Amino acid sequence: MENSPRTMRILSRNDVQRALPMPEAIEAMRAAFSQLACGTVQMPIRSHIDVAEYEGTALFMPSYAQCFGNLGVKIVNIFGANARRNLPRIQALVCLFDGATGTPKAVLDGTSLTALRTGAASGVATDLLARSSASNVAILGAGVQGRTQLEAMLAVRPIDSVKVYDPLPGVAQAFAIEMSTRLGVDIQVASTPQAAITGADVVCTATISRTPVFDDTDVPSGAHVNAVGSYKPDVQEIPAETMRRARIVVDQRESALSETGDLIVPLRQGLIAETDIHAELGEILIGKAVGRTSDNLVTLFKSVGLAIQDLAAAALALERAEAQGLGTTVPI
Repeated sequence: MENSPRTMRILSRNDVQRALPMPEAIEAMRAAFSQLACGTVQMPIRSHIDVAEYEGTALFMPSYAQCFGNLGVKIVNIFGANARRNLPRIQALVCLFDGATGTPKAVLDGTSLTALRTGAASGVATDLLARSSASNVAILGAGVQGRTQLEAMLAVRPIDSVKVYDPLPGVAQAFAIEMSTRLGVDIQVASTPQAAITGADVVCTATISRTPVFDDTDVPSGAHVNAVGSYKPDVQEIPAETMRRARIVVDQRESALSETGDLIVPLRQGLIAETDIHAELGEILIGKAVGRTSDNLVTLFKSVGLAIQDLAAAALALERAEAQGLGTTVPI
């Protein structure tokens, strides 16, 4: 008896964006972090290959959780020199395999999926940690990640005012025009990081800066900060003083403590201790830890990005794409 023909679905950037609107991506992240906190996830620390001559880093991120029905692996390449080639700095693919048989099921554009799930994770954190009345947002970094950060903020809070800062003023202006039209919210271009975050209820940093992008004294009392830019031990986007006074929540302790300079640098300086990490996001979701406890508290969510986020987002995107007939099916 011959085996039945096998097929695999390929989802482009547009397919992923159509299949996974931000509110659904946020729900996928709630499930991902909850499963992680419950101990049902298999997820090795991601491995790196450095390609120094091209300012490149390749990351390999596998994961499995039975509830999502799939095995997943993301390969994400971050090449700083690509800007000189008019190519995206971040490029990625996510591969899904049937969790029961190992059969290949899908390949998804990982660049759009990464931006979606990163923004969605900040959406979950903001929903849990920001003041319920938060209405003013500062976006530092007007790239792809900054766009999904803003989209997620609007999904969880009644945002009516946005300020965006980028060291390239034209990039910030393009962001403001595009996103105000798309999301129907007032967006102003700030001339400095200080001008952006003054009076902000929520601050989102999504930059490639190797050094802190704002001064701690500019962070308003009671603000919530989403920090998603630093993913290497020597890259520090957030001032050590802010890390010292904030209630720190991370996506996962092990990954955060091994990967981000936002934590590693002040730890080495003796300004904070590992015990200053209040909780993982999933621990708050399942009631194992509390979130915000006062309006004056500064809270901070430090995300380095986890493979289980990619798996949860990709599994839901594939399910919705199949239902909508999105993507291209190819024989394997």
